[in-house]
Amino acid sequence: MTSKLVDTLINANLVPLKPYESARRLFSGGQDWLNANESPFANPYDIDSGNFNRYPSCQPDSVINGYADYAGVDKSQLIVTRGADEGIELLIRTFCTPGEDDILICPPTYGMYAISAETCDVGIKRVPLNDDFSLDVDGICATEDVNLVFICAPNNPTGTQVSQADLTAVLEHFADTALVVVDEAYIEFDIENTWATQLATYPNLVVLRTLSKAFALAGLRCGFTIASEAIIQSLLKVIAPYPIPEPVAQIVAQALTPGNIERMQQQVAFLNEQRTTLQAELAKRPGVALVGDVKANYILFRHSHCAQIMQYLVSQGMLIRDQSKQLNLQDCLRVTIGSAEQNQRLLSLLDAYFEQAGASL
Repeated sequence: MTSKLVDTLINANLVPLKPYESARRLFSGGQDWLNANESPFANPYDIDSGNFNRYPSCQPDSVINGYADYAGVDKSQLIVTRGADEGIELLIRTFCTPGEDDILICPPTYGMYAISAETCDVGIKRVPLNDDFSLDVDGICATEDVNLVFICAPNNPTGTQVSQADLTAVLEHFADTALVVVDEAYIEFDIENTWATQLATYPNLVVLRTLSKAFALAGLRCGFTIASEAIIQSLLKVIAPYPIPEPVAQIVAQALTPGNIERMQQQVAFLNEQRTTLQAELAKRPGVALVGDVKANYILFRHSHCAQIMQYLVSQGMLIRDQSKQLNLQDCLRVTIGSAEQNQRLLSLLDAYFEQAGASL
């Protein structure tokens, strides 16, 4: 009876949908987690439980002021959310009418843009990236009647930059018709290419940020949306009344102090060095072809034994991410940059697999 009732009441647009296949949903356990683009660092913080009996602030001053200073924007141009994922959903819920409006995405890219649109009964128009994973600017600009254009920069999972000229062309084309959302989840690994300081020039620009990657705080679920004050005020009409728990706000405020920002930057520099080393070593392995670029904390590569390699690594407790179902990423695997020990173990396991595979490579 319950099942029949659910079938009767569920929103029709949700019936064909499948939940987003996050790294944790796909695989649990394992010894080395190199499948979710998390940081290998776990940094210490202090917690004061004195206010746990009170509801938290919707937009804690210590968090807003700290991140505004870090990003170089005014606090009126900022909203803190439960990860950048909530920022994506808020934008769609605020600026798209269910059953009427559309967003535009550029696959292969981050999957939550499409998932959030589908769950909100908002249409999706797709303009695939070019063969070199650059934006198809002509195709994007030829697409009409979209309210939001999502561009991931650096792009996940290809690790590629978005050229300034291409993004400028898109922003100018949609100046009077759509918001252009630049997802900078990995920007600390390519910081000179941020768009957060361009709000005055492009009123239709929105920038998404997160503390899950470079700041090593994926477990907190804390992100930021940066945009004009008018856009931020619109999002505040939709956001939940208490989105950021008190312990999260305390840790974020600490993470945004000068000393901890410096620590984050040192850790990013270390991961960038490890990425360069791992990239060079992967290129030496038989049949491995590097794909895309390395402007984030992961490497994408192709191998004809993609499924077998994935199965072997999982059996050894080494979790990476299979991206072969994404558009134009057949036989591709993505590996997060881990600690030096984790990166070496990955290489050793690959060598063991290639030795077993032998002549079939």
